Parts: sequence; C-alpha cells; structure tokens
Amino acid sequence: MTLELILQNLPWEGDFNYEAECILRLFFPGEKIAVLHQPQTPQGDWVSAVLTGQGEGIAIELSVQIGGQTQKARDLVLPSEIVVGGMEWEAERRLCLLLFEALCQLTGTRPPWGILTGVRPVNLCRKLQRELGSIAAVRESLIRDYRVLPQKADLALSTLQAQESILATNTLESYSLYVGIPFCPTRCLYCSFVSHAIDRAGKLVPEYLELLCRELEEIAAIASRLGLHLRTVYIGGGTPTTLEPEQLAKLLGQMEKSFPLSQASEYTVEAGRPDSITKEKLQVLKDFGVSRISINPQALDDKVLQAIGRAHTAQETLDAMALAREMGFDNVNMDLIVGLPEQTPESFDRSLEQVMALGAENITIHTLTVKRSSSLRANLGMDAYDRGSYPLDALLAQSQEKLRQAGYRPYYLYRQQGSRQNQENTGFCLPGREGLYNIFSMEDAHTILAAGAGAVTKLCAPPDKVRRVFNYKYPYEYISGFEEILNRKRQITEFYKEGSP
Repeated sequence: MTLELILQNLPWEGDFNYEAECILRLFFPGEKIAVLHQPQTPQGDWVSAVLTGQGEGIAIELSVQIGGQTQKARDLVLPSEIVVGGMEWEAERRLCLLLFEALCQLTGTRPPWGILTGVRPVNLCRKLQRELGSIAAVRESLIRDYRVLPQKADLALSTLQAQESILATNTLESYSLYVGIPFCPTRCLYCSFVSHAIDRAGKLVPEYLELLCRELEEIAAIASRLGLHLRTVYIGGGTPTTLEPEQLAKLLGQMEKSFPLSQASEYTVEAGRPDSITKEKLQVLKDFGVSRISINPQALDDKVLQAIGRAHTAQETLDAMALAREMGFDNVNMDLIVGLPEQTPESFDRSLEQVMALGAENITIHTLTVKRSSSLRANLGMDAYDRGSYPLDALLAQSQEKLRQAGYRPYYLYRQQGSRQNQENTGFCLPGREGLYNIFSMEDAHTILAAGAGAVTKLCAPPDKVRRVFNYKYPYEYISGFEEILNRKRQITEFYKEGSP
C-alpha cells in the first residue's frame, strides 16, 4: 500500500510535510508515503491539503480518502490566534489536527499522544509552561491543542514536575560524559543499536579500547580548557560488562586519570545483560567508584527471553541482582519491555511484580519498538504493530499505577517512532533516586560529550540551541576513521566560542 500525501500552495519552503507524514505513520506504520506538491489525480488512499493566503491568514482545505471513505475539513489560521511559535508552526499544527481527526474517524483508532510525534513530550510541556504560565494551562493545551489523552498529559506533567529541582542545579558550564561500548554477549532480536556479538567482534576489542582511551584523553583536555564541570558519567552500549575484568579496569582507569570524577554526582555503568555479570567485574566497578548500575532483564519469563534472543534465564537475572546487592550496589536500574513476542499481559505483570520485589531503585518500562534494522522486524513483519489484540494502553496505565502505589514516581519520559500502539518509555524511581544522566540527556539540559563507536556528542546551550557531532557508527569504522573522529572534536571548542556558555 502506498499513501499519497499531496500538499499544494505551501507558503514556506523546507520540510513542511514532515509532521503530516508523521501523523500518517501513526495510523499506517510501515506503509510507503509518496509526497507530491502538484495537483494530482489521486490513486488508492490519499491525503490532499491545499494552503492558500486569505487576508493576513492562511486557509487550509483538507481531503482524506482511506478505503473508499472520504473526510473533508477546513480551517483558517490567523496571526491573532498564535500562542506558541510563528505562523508556520501554527499552520502546521492546525493541518495536523485536521488530519489527525479525519484519520481517527476513518480508521476507528485514536493514538494516545494525539498529534505529538516528537521524542520528548516533556520538552514541549516546558515550552508551553514558559508561554502559558501554569501547569493547569499546559494540561488544557495538551488535551485541546494537541489531542493528548488526559492520562498521558498527566504522565508528562508529573515527569516535568519531578525534574524541576534537578534541572535547577544545572549551570551553563555543566556537562555529562557518555562512553559507548558497542559489544554484547549476543544481539537481541529487537535491537537496533550499534552492538556486535562478542563472539564475532571480540578481535576488535583491544584496538577499540586503545583508541577509546585516546579519545577520552582528548575530550577531557577540551572540557578542561573550556572550564566545563562534569555532572554525570554514563557508560553504555551495547553491554559494557561484556568486557573482561582487566579490560573494564583499563577503561575505568583511563576515566579516573582523565576526568575529575569526584565532581560527578552520578557514575553509571550499564551492566545490562545478566549473563555478562560476574563478581570479578562488579568488583572492578566498585573499586573505581561506580555508583549506579543497570541490570536489565527486559522480561522475567524464559519463554519470552528465548523468543527475543536473550541468552539468559529469568533466574540469572535474580542471581545477578542478589550478587550486586551482596557487593554493596544500592542504586540499580532494571528495564522491562512491554509488547514483546510471546509475552502476555499476565506475564508482563508478573515480571513487574518480581522487579518491584527485588527493590530496584529505578524501573524503566519501555514499549517495544520494531526498528528497520532489527532482526525482529524481518521476523515479525508489520504484525508487530497490531492494534487491538494486546491492550497496551490499559496495561501501561495499570503498571504505572502499581508503581506509584509502591512509592515510585516518573522522572523521565521519551517516545520513539514506530512504538507499538504509539506508546511511551518511562523511567520510574524511588524518591531521590532519579537517574540524573537520563534527565540531562533527554531534556537537552546541558552538553553531552560522547566517546566511542556510534556516540553522538550533543552540544547544548539554553534555551534550545543544540548541535550534534557524530562519531562513526560501527567499531571497524571507528578504528579505521579514528583521526577524523579526533578532528571533529574541534567543533566542541567552536560551539563554545560562538558565544554559548
């Protein structure tokens, strides 16, 4: 199936069609969309939008045909009605509203986040709060102007409020450090990250580590020259604990040598896979002052684990958590994914109950997203985007309420295109146990300096200036193109010399 999106008389150049395409993908994930800008005789299913000047305003006329049924709507955008953004922003928002309501009527479905298609809904809440003032006004706007369901608006606003005191400690000179280890024991079927199974890519590890240590030295020197202050450290991947104990010690030793780690409020290593955790590796983490780890089961159901290619059992997760507690780790995150193959609402609920019983300080609930580059996409096709057979909205609401009753609260929130039933990923924590790096990174609060294959340095200056500097994606590219990666680091200094912090 190919959907034709016909946009005519656009008064602006650029990607005005982007948000309309995103709205279409909410309802028809994976389908091809042909964008046309001239009058056409539509074939099959189509959307036609004509924008024309009318006085000082912009008139929008929309026609949508899906499955032989047609919906039409029109609107007029006037400058006096603009609250947030300019005329282009408002015209695009109103076009998306018309399209969203037409598609809800024609398909019988209503995505819970309305016309919000971005990754960071809390960022929008913060922007609306600056414009509108009160939380009550922001909630009203989310529901009225963006068609967000009330329970999702409340989730976003609870997250916003949980972040206030943490973001208030941020300064212009603050930064966080991300270090990427793109190796795992095996590659999960849903994974789209830069990650290689260690049995196939292990020969790259020694040279990769040597170069990574050089890159860390360079980043540390730049941060020092610029007078930046380290707030958090996050070593992720992949699975950093895929490395052997002596390799972990080499990496963490370089970190200790290069960076003022005593300044950092949080030092996280994503232990991730339970089958990568040993007493020797945890001892290395303790010796070098790591204060927070992740042990991510994704599910505590052996049938589900087997279906997604996780080479460990539920019992291994329980054993890894017991070992971490025995060795004194008192700030542990555990991830669960809802909507996995072979998973039922009952089995997900049992997994959540077990993770809560383990006393994890952070519990992050992800909605399954089937990315193009994942093996699961090839195996499941578009059946992974089923609409009615798996009640995600009710299950997520039930899980979030259960977490709240147990004393957890949402502290960070993000969304991904293509997630099942347009749901979200939410991090919950016990009081005072927020994952600081997650907040700073997700809310573009300050610069994230990043090292390693696939790492992206994100240079931030308030309120919304962001520039990204990309490393090469795969380990072999990182190794072969390392000098170019060092060369790109010049952009960090240039950014700060442009009058940013």
